[in-house]
Amino acid sequence: MIRVLAAAVLAGTTLAPGLAAADTGEEGQRLFTFRDSRITESSGLAVSPTHRDVYYTHNDSSDGPIFFAVGPDGRTRAKFTLQGAVARDWEAMAATKDPKTGRGVLWFADIGDNFDGAWPDVSIYRVPEPTTMRDAVIPATRYRFKYEDGGHNAEGIMVNPRTGRLYVVSKAFVGAVYEAPRRLRTDRTNVLRKVGSAPIMATDAAYAPDGSSYVIRTYFSATVYRPSGDQLARLSMPQLEQAESITYTLDGKAVLTGSEGRNSPVYRVSLPERVLQETAPSPAPTPTGKAAGSKGDSTKLVADAREADDREAGVPGTAVALWLAVAAGATGLITFIARRVR
Repeated sequence: MIRVLAAAVLAGTTLAPGLAAADTGEEGQRLFTFRDSRITESSGLAVSPTHRDVYYTHNDSSDGPIFFAVGPDGRTRAKFTLQGAVARDWEAMAATKDPKTGRGVLWFADIGDNFDGAWPDVSIYRVPEPTTMRDAVIPATRYRFKYEDGGHNAEGIMVNPRTGRLYVVSKAFVGAVYEAPRRLRTDRTNVLRKVGSAPIMATDAAYAPDGSSYVIRTYFSATVYRPSGDQLARLSMPQLEQAESITYTLDGKAVLTGSEGRNSPVYRVSLPERVLQETAPSPAPTPTGKAAGSKGDSTKLVADAREADDREAGVPGTAVALWLAVAAGATGLITFIARRVR
């Protein structure tokens, strides 16, 4: 009943970006369930870029600097410990491939800060992906970060595979996307600079394997964006106990999403055809210099997406004030649902 009430509260605040009802996508199918009793608060999720049918996850603040490699049957294949790392409040992870070596790279984000500034800085660890699925201790490189505009709670990170750039997504009623420096330093604190907005109460984020889009998850839905930050589509998500994680499949045609809790499920949600068309590689030029395919159709897709963005953005001042009042009143309820209800 409380969960239904909270959904009703949020549904009534459709005047604000990130709160509108999902308009595209499918609710998905269950891919597997975590069977390891040690995985109690799966807070991050990633697909191995080099090992077939291997999925990575880690616990929230209730665990040490460890992560698990899981097979498609939900059973743990290996547990790994990060050497010299600390797990203050791990909230997210990402997986990429080093363009120079072709080896997998894993990123673990110790970025949780429920007091929005309790910590002087936050940390993200870069780890070489294990080459074998056996329990092991592996080295980690630590990068410390601070936000240019003060402390924030955050639960999402993503890495653009085209540029290698790292991004952090804050979790707030007015969330934001922060960009890390192009070159990360271990000898000093790296500054995160705001480059875009994020939906209300974002719990995770991920870049598509080809860099053509990224997705941001909230407790109730997910939104797909172009790299420019323009919205492509909002996705319906399966009803989960506490939606915490999201990542793309290796082929980029779907996203996987998970939840905290023992024996929690992981679902696969296909991306809408419109999103796949919009993010597909550009056709090769014809001898006349024009791209093959229907320019009119492509233009219409862009126009439709922009029209949807305009509808989201066209909020009168009085509506914003009303939404802020409702949001303020719902803060306690949402926090109770998100962090207490099991």
